[in-house]
Amino acid sequence: MTLNRLVAGLCRMGHELHVVRPRQFKTDGQFKPAEYSENLVMGIPIPGYDILKMGVAGFGQLKKVWRSFEPDVIHIATEGPLGMQALYSALRNKIPVVSSFHTNFHSYGKHYHLGWLTGLGLAGLRYFHNKTRLTLVPSEDLRNELNKSGFKNLRIMSRGVDTNLFSPAKRDPELRKSWGVNENQPVLIYVGRLAGEKNIPLAVKAYKQVKEICPDLKFVLVGDGPARKSIEKKHPELIFAGMKRGEELAKYYASGDVFLFPSITETFGNVVTEALASGLVVLGYDYAAPGRYIQPGNNGWLAPFDDSDAFLEASKGVFTARNDWSEIRKEARKTAEELNWKAILTNYIQDVEKAISNCE
Repeated sequence: MTLNRLVAGLCRMGHELHVVRPRQFKTDGQFKPAEYSENLVMGIPIPGYDILKMGVAGFGQLKKVWRSFEPDVIHIATEGPLGMQALYSALRNKIPVVSSFHTNFHSYGKHYHLGWLTGLGLAGLRYFHNKTRLTLVPSEDLRNELNKSGFKNLRIMSRGVDTNLFSPAKRDPELRKSWGVNENQPVLIYVGRLAGEKNIPLAVKAYKQVKEICPDLKFVLVGDGPARKSIEKKHPELIFAGMKRGEELAKYYASGDVFLFPSITETFGNVVTEALASGLVVLGYDYAAPGRYIQPGNNGWLAPFDDSDAFLEASKGVFTARNDWSEIRKEARKTAEELNWKAILTNYIQDVEKAISNCE
């Protein structure tokens, strides 16, 4: 979502863009984007996460793209094979490169029994990003963490949210009816990948705990991933909606009441700002997007980072304060309305131009 917004926003501001990305599905490329040109390269399944693919392209293929498009700067948004190929191809052709840090891949190892890769993964990420003139990160806490680990030339690129798409006005009584609830029954919502690194068992535990004091509570999980089958098997009472996008996703957000964000591996967490824009009561850990935008008791709830007991206690507090939800949801919406994409894009352009001019 962030990269889509970045590309679309820059195009609207008059900049010419060409996107190189991996083909994800057979239907990719059937509908060419009107705002920008693109090249689809071969996509191969990500080990342990085969619903998404990483890109692979030859240096000759990328060199051909650079020659035809003649870019002033290349923005690399992936550290995978395609990103590495783009980096070295750009350096060989003396094209300025900036990058962005979107995913804490180095912290995922322990969730896939590969904890020994954490240090190695971080070293690889540091090597990659320090080869670029600028690395954009979404939050102050992540910048501090990466700075301590030896990353250089870090700048913050905040995240905006589409408050027209994600809105309380998208609440759908018929959708709620399909979940077996009326307007007065509370619904927990989770939106995101169903994967080990997302800490979903904690969200399920919070649901079961709150259900003891609120028997008519429902829990809807929106998304897909490698952990879906095992979670469905263990917890058939949960509602699994699968992957949703666009207007349909906006309806799911707005038709819930409380948004749970138990992950401890995020660089930011765009789903949090989307939930706030949808007028949900959000509970998350005190870092990344929740730590930046949530004021406990005013527009949501926070728990100390990686403290599962505190998270569970806070989930009870959310429902103890159920009479205050109306005001909290209004404040959540107000918070999201202040996240202006135009200002974010302007700052992005200034940071990139400065990075290029400082090294010429």
